[in-house]
Amino acid sequence: MQFPPQAAVGGGDFETVALVFGLVLVGGALVSGIARRSFLSLTALFVLAGFALGEGGAEVLSFDPTGDFVGDLAVVALIVILFRDGIEVEAEMLQREWRLPFRKLVLAMPLTGGLIALAAHVLTDLSWTESFLLGALLSPTDPVLSSSVVTNPRVPRLVRHSLNLESGMNDGLALPAVLAFAAALRVGDSDFVWWKFVLQDVTLGLAFGLAVGFIASRLMPRGRGRLESIPAHQLSLYALGVAFAAYGATTLAPEGNGLIAVYVCAITLGIVRPDIAKTFEERAEDIIEVVKVAIFVVFGALLTFNGLFDDGWAAVAIVVFTLLVARPVAVFIALVRTPTDVPTRAFMAWFGPKGVATMTFSLLILSETGIAANERLFNLAALVVFVSIIVHGLTDTPGANWIARHAERVEGQAEAVEAAPAQPA
Repeated sequence: MQFPPQAAVGGGDFETVALVFGLVLVGGALVSGIARRSFLSLTALFVLAGFALGEGGAEVLSFDPTGDFVGDLAVVALIVILFRDGIEVEAEMLQREWRLPFRKLVLAMPLTGGLIALAAHVLTDLSWTESFLLGALLSPTDPVLSSSVVTNPRVPRLVRHSLNLESGMNDGLALPAVLAFAAALRVGDSDFVWWKFVLQDVTLGLAFGLAVGFIASRLMPRGRGRLESIPAHQLSLYALGVAFAAYGATTLAPEGNGLIAVYVCAITLGIVRPDIAKTFEERAEDIIEVVKVAIFVVFGALLTFNGLFDDGWAAVAIVVFTLLVARPVAVFIALVRTPTDVPTRAFMAWFGPKGVATMTFSLLILSETGIAANERLFNLAALVVFVSIIVHGLTDTPGANWIARHAERVEGQAEAVEAAPAQPA
């Protein structure tokens, strides 16, 4: 027996994949300082590295898009990312400024998906179900790509909080729509019964998520003295173990949706045990980053120029429509009659980049052999993500400076009005 065993990964041997992944992590760390000062984020560099080494470039990396590896990687990434997003919800929701992100989540995100679906159906020969699946894939925004904006202290706090909460929560909220449209395509429109999907996938996902989260919160000792006896890294691993347990328990018979369960479980655990949530947030970032890097590289390796532009100018039009029309129109409608001016709405409308969630959802769809248009939907979503990484990376610093100057100007005008002497009656 050969040791270590040769492990086929979609046509590429495990040793090659391990070498490339290691070099990408090392290279990313070495250039991280330069990347922070340039227009390209590390996300863009990892995707470009995957593209250069994958099917569209040197063909050093080769993955079978319909194989178990791609699908399993997407599921693992979603478990980790959704759990992190869910466990952070309570801390953000305790803030006073919840109305703007709430409007964008319940109004702007569905509107964005619907507008993209309409454009895709008009511009291509995709069916309505396929078009709405594409809209669901492209509706969430990316907390990674918008991080330089939401962490910039010059950007008004209200704007930073709104974008941060929206991008942190919309992955989980987009998930049911992605799963529903995928299920409809997988079994055929005539056989898909929406109420069965809601009853089995969504309801069981909610129930198992609540149950596992509550049980996990009770199993871990309470009290400062008892809790301090458990090392912080073990407490973080406990939370991560709960995430995978929630997924596994839910996918057993009668088979609810494990990803929904993970998200609900994280919210439950974060609310009931904020001490566990805080430790996980502090300790789990490295694990999350490793998973994300794997997704970025594999995602890039699966891209080809021919695939990205298989729909020709229609694909380009969908990119332009998604970034310049669908998101801005939806956000402006959602923020009607809110205490925000036009520049603030325009800033929040533009900084809705597409990234990690769309990548992982798209990889999940790509691995679904039962969906006839899986590769086509993947390529359309991938082109939007690819362009978004570039254009939002180019504009994050100038945009942050612009909205900061606007906020300072408005604040200065308000102070001048307050300081002005009252006019005699």
